[in-house]
Amino acid sequence: MDKIYQSKEEFAEQYRQHVRALSGKEFEDTSDIDRFTALAKMIAGDSRVIAAQTDERNRVEGKKRVYYFSIEFLIGRLLDNYLLNLGIRDLVAEAIADMGGDLDVIERQEPDPALGNGGLGRLAACFLDSMAHEGIAGYGNGMRYRYGLFKQEIVDGRQVEVADEWLSKGYPWEVKRPDKAVRIGFGGHVVSRQEGDRTIFSVEGTQDVLAVPYDIPIVGYGGKTVNKLRCWSAEPIDEHFDLDAFNAGDYTGADRDRANAEAISAILYPNDAGEHGRLLRLKQEYLFVAAGIRTLLDTFEREHGKAWGELPDYVAIHTNDTHPAMCGPELMRILMDEKGLPWDEAWDIVTRTVSYTNHTILPEALEKWPISTFSSLLPRIYQIIDEINRRWREGFDMSQPESAERLRATAVLWDGEVRMANLSVICSHSVNGVAKIHSDILKASTLKDFAALRPEMFNNKTNGICHRRFFAEANPTYAKLVTEVIGDGWLDDASELEKLTAFEGDASFLERVGASKRANKLRLAEYVKRECSLVIDPNSIFDVQVKRFHAYKRQLLNIMKVMDLYNRRLADPNFKIQPTTFIFSGKAASSYTFAKEVIRLINGVAEVVNNDPRVNDIMKVCFIPNFRVSNAQLIYPAAEISEQISTAGKEASGTSNMKLMMNGAITLGTMDGANIEIVDLAGRENEAIFGLTTPEVEALRASGQYFAWDIVNSDRARLGRIIDQFVDGTFAGLSGNFESIHHELMFNNDYDLVLKDFHSYVDAWESLTSTYPDAQDWNRRALHNTAMSGWFSSDRTIREYRDEIWHA
Repeated sequence: MDKIYQSKEEFAEQYRQHVRALSGKEFEDTSDIDRFTALAKMIAGDSRVIAAQTDERNRVEGKKRVYYFSIEFLIGRLLDNYLLNLGIRDLVAEAIADMGGDLDVIERQEPDPALGNGGLGRLAACFLDSMAHEGIAGYGNGMRYRYGLFKQEIVDGRQVEVADEWLSKGYPWEVKRPDKAVRIGFGGHVVSRQEGDRTIFSVEGTQDVLAVPYDIPIVGYGGKTVNKLRCWSAEPIDEHFDLDAFNAGDYTGADRDRANAEAISAILYPNDAGEHGRLLRLKQEYLFVAAGIRTLLDTFEREHGKAWGELPDYVAIHTNDTHPAMCGPELMRILMDEKGLPWDEAWDIVTRTVSYTNHTILPEALEKWPISTFSSLLPRIYQIIDEINRRWREGFDMSQPESAERLRATAVLWDGEVRMANLSVICSHSVNGVAKIHSDILKASTLKDFAALRPEMFNNKTNGICHRRFFAEANPTYAKLVTEVIGDGWLDDASELEKLTAFEGDASFLERVGASKRANKLRLAEYVKRECSLVIDPNSIFDVQVKRFHAYKRQLLNIMKVMDLYNRRLADPNFKIQPTTFIFSGKAASSYTFAKEVIRLINGVAEVVNNDPRVNDIMKVCFIPNFRVSNAQLIYPAAEISEQISTAGKEASGTSNMKLMMNGAITLGTMDGANIEIVDLAGRENEAIFGLTTPEVEALRASGQYFAWDIVNSDRARLGRIIDQFVDGTFAGLSGNFESIHHELMFNNDYDLVLKDFHSYVDAWESLTSTYPDAQDWNRRALHNTAMSGWFSSDRTIREYRDEIWHA
């Protein structure tokens, strides 16, 4: 690849100039944060030069532009990733070392941008990287949150949410573009007027805010394509500071307009339990959609004039889950109300331009808004949705016996609610799930009525991960080892990792694979000691479950396994356990009481187990607070067991399973989500699979014959003991007993089938860990997982989107 710096000397000279210009000091006299800011601004400037060249190339070539709308983009730290993608990481590291600095230390000064939370946002970030790698004219469109979701702290075992002030020292990658700000109106009332035979609609009396964009460069591997992520921040239309109010002591009221506007982009996922929260969240979703649609139409009109019928040929709008569901109605509004198109023509454009990814089969995760809230905040958008719904209903063939039920299931407006998933489907030409089983469930269950009506719309795009970020960058020791034996072509084409199968019988190479894993375990152990004040043994198995906390992901099953092993060891000191460190990390939504109780339970068990000399030489429990991209990049490379234990049929895909697989962890999991593809690729013999399958779960529930009490009473010695320990004070030392967990299992009849799968799970864990002493075979399976993981690169996923959905 062509490099932006040809030598260490050239880089060092320019870097010194940037440091001097930014801080007024010589490099040797500056702080690490100064060094980071100067380097990031320098690389960002270089990237923007390439971005301008990319834009011009896209314009000249008439490339179709893909606009990826997502309420989350969990991009992580960018400096190391961009140095890698530009092909200059080693050159920069050596130059800075020659200058007396340390690139690793400088990189640690970068904040984790709080622009997302979990898999949805991490996927979106990987997709941006892969679009740039594949040379697609791809643009992210999201929100610039001042505080993100929250920073998680653990106090007395409990999750405590505090503001994540990631912008406190500035963010050198972004450029504010006030010249591209968009005026967004809320509330008001719709008025109409006649112009000839057309009725023209507008909204008067709105409360307006400005959506102000901040652009972040997205550097593709090879350094030839730089796209951008545009994040929108809400600001007041005018600076109206009420001096009289200020002088009267009403300091809050003096700047009320700014506070009200900025609240829209303050945090990710405002709590929508009350009316104020619902309004704020709906404002947030409309703001980034309306601003993004306005911008892309301005770009199209500048390049192609008013040939609106050609919009689907040059623009693809992709909605990542239901948060951007208003893309369709907003595009309709502008095409009709401002560009003068009739309904049928505008609707044809919308349905050929918009596509939708569904990420969940959980009914509670398919957004619904009260019509009263929606129509008062967005009256014209609601009017358009009402008309979409009317036409959908009128187009139904009611002669079929199932028509009434099918209409009820597919209507956008029903029972006083706006159903955003149905809106997303009706406005789109393509609907995809994110793993084979998930897409099958969508067609068979969640969206079955749409699938029956329009089967050609539905397809699968199994998720992928950015292997350059989560393998090459996160795991440099292993990546270097891989490159030594198969070359560096795998960075460009992850399928080349399959060449590693040739080394599965090479004892010397497998020993080096094990040494690399140990180095990563030592690195994580140092982080845990520093951040958690806990000493963990790198000689033990690192058993890892890191992801968002949710009942169906069954972190509860995992910690119940730990409780069972603890109990059995105390009852029988000769009971053999492979020394293991059980590592958990992840956040629970601030209003999700059950998930927060499971976090508290994990920390309660950790407090007992880690301080009990009868077991703490062979067992440790570690909860790593504030899971985010930067510490994930330490955890994934160190993991040896990948816990993917969701109730079968509940996990759409998962991406931690892919990241852990790629880094040489062995999957301990159910046949759910992308675990199925992992087993298909790597072979069941190289993973540890347990538990009910999706058909078995469905049959058990349909039978009505599952009773939690019967399961527990049939095993009083082990399961009964665990159930009692939730309420008998055994693990209550930090912050009390766990009555709500006991109640969920025993009185709500264990909806997620934790008790049903318990013995199968623990048996699978014991069987898997019993093979750990055979280091050569363990390392062979680890290497095989890495070798077969290339299919999970997001490059492959994006090529499928490009060819089969976007036609870019």
